[in-house]
Amino acid sequence: NRMELMAAIQALETLTRPCSVQLNSDSIYVLKGITDWMPNWKKRGWKTAARTSVKNEDLWRRLDAAIAKHRVEWKWVKGHSGDTSNERADALANLGIDSLN
Repeated sequence: NRMELMAAIQALETLTRPCSVQLNSDSIYVLKGITDWMPNWKKRGWKTAARTSVKNEDLWRRLDAAIAKHRVEWKWVKGHSGDTSNERADALANLGIDSLN
């Protein structure tokens, strides 16, 4: 989950000026987090509905700061379903993992 969050953060932090952007992800965790859960976490001082600490809070806060500069449309794409951009992102992620071994 941290890598999925980092992908979104890095994509947005790479932008050099405020803009409208569509961010595609196959991560339900990221999409539900940003669109459904985060507003409530923020209202509760970064606590979940169960009043526990939000997992990966450091990255969620960083993503929150990154989206503040842009108009972001979030779109879910099914992973490994032939979506060209998603397949390319997956291939690049695997290259990165392979380079660590």
